[in-house]
Amino acid sequence: MNSTPPRPKGDPLFGNARQYADDPFRFLTACERAYGDVVQLNLGPLDTYMVTNPDDIQQVLVADDANYVKPDFQDDAIGDLLGEGLLLSEGETWQSQRKLANPAFMMDRLEGFTDTIAGHAETMVDSWADGDRRNVELAMTAVTLDVICDLMLDVRLSERQRRIIRENLEPIGARFEPDPIRFITPDWVPTPDNREYQAALSELEGVVDEIIAERRGTEGHEDDDDPPMDVLSILLRAQNRGEQSETQLRDEVVTMLLAGHDTTALTLTYSWYLLANHPEIERQVHEEVDAICDGSVTMADVREMDLIDRVIKESNRLYPPVYVIFRQPTTDVELGGYRVPEGSSVMLPQWAVHRSPDYWESPEQFDPGRWTGEDDRPRFAYFPFGGGPRHCIGKHLALLEAKVIMGTIAQQYSLDTERSGQLELRPSLTIHPRGGLEMTVEER
Repeated sequence: MNSTPPRPKGDPLFGNARQYADDPFRFLTACERAYGDVVQLNLGPLDTYMVTNPDDIQQVLVADDANYVKPDFQDDAIGDLLGEGLLLSEGETWQSQRKLANPAFMMDRLEGFTDTIAGHAETMVDSWADGDRRNVELAMTAVTLDVICDLMLDVRLSERQRRIIRENLEPIGARFEPDPIRFITPDWVPTPDNREYQAALSELEGVVDEIIAERRGTEGHEDDDDPPMDVLSILLRAQNRGEQSETQLRDEVVTMLLAGHDTTALTLTYSWYLLANHPEIERQVHEEVDAICDGSVTMADVREMDLIDRVIKESNRLYPPVYVIFRQPTTDVELGGYRVPEGSSVMLPQWAVHRSPDYWESPEQFDPGRWTGEDDRPRFAYFPFGGGPRHCIGKHLALLEAKVIMGTIAQQYSLDTERSGQLELRPSLTIHPRGGLEMTVEER
């Protein structure tokens, strides 16, 4: 077993952090293509091992999952944000929270969500008109936020609450953009960024407290014939049994509120952008919805959405909303023939793997046709929702939601943009188009 993987040269003080912060997408791709399956990086407090071979990724996420936890550095600002929610909790806490939440995401329950999702999408589309200029990222964020609040929290946000969430998503997201100075600055230092982040977090938690207060007392009881099965009702009933602290409850609602809408909104945003730049595929999408749908999108319609399904898959390949996953081994492990020591950071970059010529023909090209039929790619050449026991619990809801919203819009409108080629991207916890994405609404 080799002891030291190859590593790119870095700065004396910041290591590779400045290169990563300047353009993480270019840096990840360059490292994958130049150094192979395992690359050692110096990104800050922990030694980082970037792993890009799908078999090794499967080993980390599935086969040896018990030997890995979320890295310690995620206990800083992100810990303040998501606390003991499903994304960050570990061990028995995570297992308990996951078990509680699972019934809310069962497939038989998801099938009953189509009408609700379609209703929110139709309300949005009814406010559009031919020739409108819309920031599609904001529009997709608004509709997916309404959907997740309705289906998983059983609340309808007021316009004031929507405004507070919308205004504070930007400073919260900015806090997680890679910055070499921030890598060496403790979170307790009252920098302008830290103060702005804490103020935004306080505003967001105020809305979460309002949501919990509104729902308290409406959650039903396990002995009821048909108790509410949204996530918040389940958690409130667990709290009534003494199985959920107030902090856990708030952390889980914050996690559901943010993670539950952001990735779906971005999937839709990038799908519209890619279709606008590939008019022939967009035309075929319109033909598909015209042949399948007749008004409100139904579950039967969703099952027939072959091309739309492939467009969404290809969008998630080229622009995976979560572009990198981190894990920390709790014991020394071997990956790609190298020793990776306990306590280091293992980086699994969807961005680089999804665009690797080792696994994808013409990897930079938008080609939904690559998803037609069987392929011989390794399982973890594509993992937008993670994998293993800690895969995204909302995967099937996110895909259902994206298809219903896309089908609703495509029946009436096409979306056009003056941008072309590779978007300029803003890296945070997820990938956002820098400056949003202005598009023109064109009635079909």
